[in-house]
Amino acid sequence: MKKYILKRILTSLFTLLAILLVLFILMKLMPGSPFNDEKLTDDMRAALYAKYGLDQPVIVQFFKYVGGMLRGDLGVSYNISKNTPISQLIQTRLPISIQIGGMAVLLGAVVGLILGIIAALKRDTIWDTLATIISVIGVSVPSYVFALGLSYTFGFRLQWFPMLFTVNDITGSSVLPSISLSMFTMASIARFTRSEMLEVLDSDYMLLAESKGISGPALIFRHALRNALIPIITVLAPLIVDLMTGSLVVEKIFAIPGVGSLLVNAIQSNDYNVVISLSFIYSAMYIGIMLVVDILYGVIDPRIRLSKEGN
Repeated sequence: MKKYILKRILTSLFTLLAILLVLFILMKLMPGSPFNDEKLTDDMRAALYAKYGLDQPVIVQFFKYVGGMLRGDLGVSYNISKNTPISQLIQTRLPISIQIGGMAVLLGAVVGLILGIIAALKRDTIWDTLATIISVIGVSVPSYVFALGLSYTFGFRLQWFPMLFTVNDITGSSVLPSISLSMFTMASIARFTRSEMLEVLDSDYMLLAESKGISGPALIFRHALRNALIPIITVLAPLIVDLMTGSLVVEKIFAIPGVGSLLVNAIQSNDYNVVISLSFIYSAMYIGIMLVVDILYGVIDPRIRLSKEGN
């Protein structure tokens, strides 16, 4: 198991390094400049490039950035908040996006699993039909439509929760956007859980377990659900990163100061450092989640671990 985990960690580190290099190259290929003020002369613009080291070769900038990153320095913003350390811009926004996304993931995964299990155990009944309808609605309707409906109903009409995000009530302000973002995850998990559970329930493995006298919750959770978890985790992993990095439209509806709007503003203003830093954080989160998924594969089904260790 240690060899399996070490191999995955080393692969993840090399992947992150390659991603960072690609980001630097792409930033250089992008049209425009972070210094687009028409009042700037060519000499003034050249001086700014020299000040921030943007006149140096890409490979030199790359290794300088990696060295700074290892020291916790992500550089400074060029346009959004001039000369402000990017770590300061992110540290106030990222926790908010992670909290809302984490709540959405937890809600979507739990409710989705429950709906999927009920639909599989009660197949071809009214419960199966209701779960299927909810899943179809969750997949088909965009999150911002749910956001508008929830904001109007529970924020404006009933006034149970704040309509707009406020730092004075972060938990209460996170409820409606979290529910909005969780709908797609809930629907996706419910659909996959139902299909995988039905396949497992009809397998010879389950017949063998029943013949040994295993029944009830032990049969469902210890045998059926465990064997259905691998494809469910595979579906859930990328959704976690998407939710935890925020949805721009939902952030706009609820006025959430998250990282989604920061990234869009940085791209529009060619703020290279902010774009690279946020893109790298997204990539690191995605690779970190996939690393956890790989390890969970080995825990849930040791055969996967043994086959990968043998390669």
